[in-house]
Amino acid sequence: MGGSNPFIQRVHAKLPEKPYRITFLPAGKTVEVEPAKLPYSRDGQKGSLLEIALGHGIDIDHACGGVCACSTCHVIVREGVESCQEATDDELDQLDNAPGLTPKSRLACQAVPDGTRDLVVEVPNWNRNLVSEEHH
Repeated sequence: MGGSNPFIQRVHAKLPEKPYRITFLPAGKTVEVEPAKLPYSRDGQKGSLLEIALGHGIDIDHACGGVCACSTCHVIVREGVESCQEATDDELDQLDNAPGLTPKSRLACQAVPDGTRDLVVEVPNWNRNLVSEEHH
């Protein structure tokens, strides 16, 4: 889907300069993020957790297409949250609508790690799209 939301302030985040890893739970799948290959997909901010997950075949629901207009891509950054830029007021406003909110909750479409450390990201079970469609 991809796109932009003209009603929110654009995220200014430092992109990584060296490779790092993200482990997505509960699947336990670890992906190597190669900064030179960003963006992996068109959804979410460049280098965001959503963009990286989708680019590595990890499904995270994102009803708005990754433009910070819903809270369906809510994830919990269990380790490494400090390597992501601060959440904007727009992101925090959307997170208020997410169930299971924690101090380490972020919208995957907005959280952009800077690559200074590896991350562990939990996709809450209510946010996993278990439907799989065949390609035509």
